[in-house]
Amino acid sequence: MNSKNKKKSAQTRQCLITAFCLIYQEKSFEKISVQSVAKKAGFDRTTFYQYFLDLDDLLNQLEGELLDYITNKRPAITEENNQYYFMNALVDLYQARATEVNALLGPHGRSHFIVTLKNKLDFDLFHLDKEKKNQYQPYLIEFRLFGALDLFSLWLERNQDLTVAELVE
Repeated sequence: MNSKNKKKSAQTRQCLITAFCLIYQEKSFEKISVQSVAKKAGFDRTTFYQYFLDLDDLLNQLEGELLDYITNKRPAITEENNQYYFMNALVDLYQARATEVNALLGPHGRSHFIVTLKNKLDFDLFHLDKEKKNQYQPYLIEFRLFGALDLFSLWLERNQDLTVAELVE
């Protein structure tokens, strides 16, 4: 495939993802059809199936890409800035891919994305001492994860009424 075809293919795939996300912001996953996504994107069902096996595959790929976006920045983290890393990563992600974030953290996608996030996230982000095996560690991780996600979601709901620096602080 030449570079022109690769670019067109990537644009078509992104169009389908964007269409899905726009619908997902309005409807629960169970009420979305391949036909509605393809139609919103301006394609037919056949085109959809060239990129995704089904809607579950699309959602899994989307969540995976966004989680990779968050976790691939991990090597630049230092112990001093680690406590702010997760919130900064969410803000960076939102600035780069607002449509997808709004869908996954919106009312219909939030619980599914959080479960996926918990299963795939590197919990070193939460700056807890792994050497100390204690009964509280799962609770601390849960507290930090949900606290950060809830703050971030509130910030989105309130139309980003704080600066990024204020939110992270």
